[in-house]
Amino acid sequence: MTEWLLLLVAVLLTAGTAVFVAAEFSLVAIDRPTVQRAIDEGDSRARVVLQSVTQLSTQLSAAQVGITITTLVVGALAQPSIGSLVAGPLTALGLSAGAVEAVSSALALVLATVFSMVFGELLPQFLGISAPLATAKVVALPVRVFAAVAKPLIIVLNGSANRFLRAVGIEPQEELSGARTPQELASLVQRSADAGTLDITTARMLTRSLGFGERTADDVMTPRVRCTGIHRDESAEDVLRLSRRTGHSRFPVLGDDWDDIDGVVHVKKAMAVPHERRKDVPVSALMSDRLVVPETIRLDPLLRELREGGFQMAVVVDEYGGTSGIVTLEDVVEEIVGEVADEHDRTRQSGRELVDGSWTVPGLWRPDEVRDAFDADVPDGPTYETMGGFVMSALGRVPVVGDVVSLPGWRIVVAGMAGRRVDRLRFVPDPDSLPSETSSSSEASSSSAASSSSEASSSSAASSSSDGSSPPGEGQP
Repeated sequence: MTEWLLLLVAVLLTAGTAVFVAAEFSLVAIDRPTVQRAIDEGDSRARVVLQSVTQLSTQLSAAQVGITITTLVVGALAQPSIGSLVAGPLTALGLSAGAVEAVSSALALVLATVFSMVFGELLPQFLGISAPLATAKVVALPVRVFAAVAKPLIIVLNGSANRFLRAVGIEPQEELSGARTPQELASLVQRSADAGTLDITTARMLTRSLGFGERTADDVMTPRVRCTGIHRDESAEDVLRLSRRTGHSRFPVLGDDWDDIDGVVHVKKAMAVPHERRKDVPVSALMSDRLVVPETIRLDPLLRELREGGFQMAVVVDEYGGTSGIVTLEDVVEEIVGEVADEHDRTRQSGRELVDGSWTVPGLWRPDEVRDAFDADVPDGPTYETMGGFVMSALGRVPVVGDVVSLPGWRIVVAGMAGRRVDRLRFVPDPDSLPSETSSSSEASSSSAASSSSEASSSSAASSSSDGSSPPGEGQP
C-alpha cells in the first residue's frame, strides 16, 4: 500500500514538472504583442502572462529550479516503489534474490525515466511551443507562486549566473528582446509569402522597405552620363525645347560644366514667361536652389532632406566635389514601391525576353536589376557599377560588339555600343557553362565582383546634350 501511495505522489510531482516545462517553453515562444492584444480584449489571465514575460529571467529560473526539484524527488520515490512492486512477480518466476534485485532496479529505472520524460517533459514542451498563449495562461500563475516561495534560492542562483556572464562581458537581460534584424524580418516575409499568408506584391514592398535604410544615394542616382542639363546662359525657350525633346520637367542648371551645377529649373517657370520674352529671359533668372548631397548619404536622411526642404531633385557629389549624378524624390520612393511611371514619362529602355529564352538588357542596368529580372547570378564587387562595367572589368579592355563573357548558365554577348560605353547586352542561356569557363575570342571569366550602385530605372541610352563631350543623363519628369 505504501508503494502505491509513493507512486501517486510521484505522478503528482511529474505533473508539477510538466507545469514548469510548459511554462518555460510557452513564455519563451510567446509573442508579447499577442499577449497585449489579449489584455486589450479583456482577458484577465493574460495580465499574469505579461507580468511573467516582463520578468522572464526570474520566471525561467523558477521553472528550472522547479523542474530540478520535482525530477529528483520523482526519481527518489518512483524507482524504489516500482522496484518493490515488480519484485514479487519476478520472485514468483523463480529468479534468484540477486537476479530479482538487479532486474527490478533496471525495470524501475526505465519505467520511471520513460514516464517522467514523456509526460513530464516532452508533452508539455510540445504543448508550450504549439499553443504558447493558451498554455501560458494556465501555467504562469503557479510558476509565479513558486517563484515567490523559492525567491531566496532563485536570487542566489540568478546572482551566481549573472556574475559569471558579466565576467565574460555579457550583460544579463531580464526580458527577452523582441527586436529582429532586417535579415530576420526579410526571412519572415519570404516565408509568409511562400506560405501564401502574405500577398506577393506586399511581400516585395516590405522586403524593399527593410533594405531601404541600408542603401545610399550612390545606389539609386542617375549617373551624370545619363543626365540632361541646361546651361545658365540659355533661355526660357531652350528650356521648353529641351523639355519637349526629353519629356522631362526639371533640369539641373550648369555653370561651366557638370561639376558646376548652380540650381534646378522647372519647365513651369519657362512657360510662365510671356511668349515674346522667352528668347531673352536666361535660365539663371528662372532657376531655384539645388540640394547637394554626398554619394554616401543613406536613403532615410536623404528622403527627410528632400521632404523638409521641398526639393524634388538633389545633386550627388563624390569625395572630390565632382558631380556623380542626380537623384530625385521619385528615385527614392521607387526603392520602396517599385517602378513608378506617369503620363509624362517617355518609354524607358528596359530588359526584354526574346522568344528563344534570351534577354536583352541595357548596359547601364545594375547587377541587382538583372538578378531581379531573371535568374542570372551576376556578382557584385567594387570595380564597377553597371552591367557594362561588369563586362569591361571581365574583359580587361573596352568591349566591342560581339564580345562574350560567361556566367553560370548564361553567355553575355555585347549587342551594342554607344561610343566606348556598352549600350545593350544579350543574355543567352547556356546550361553547360561553368563559373570558371572563359569562351574563345573575347569571352572572360565572370568571377570579378561588382558593387550595387547607380540607379538604372530610366535606362535609356545616353542622349547627347549640347556639350557633346559630356554625354547627358536624364533629368526627372
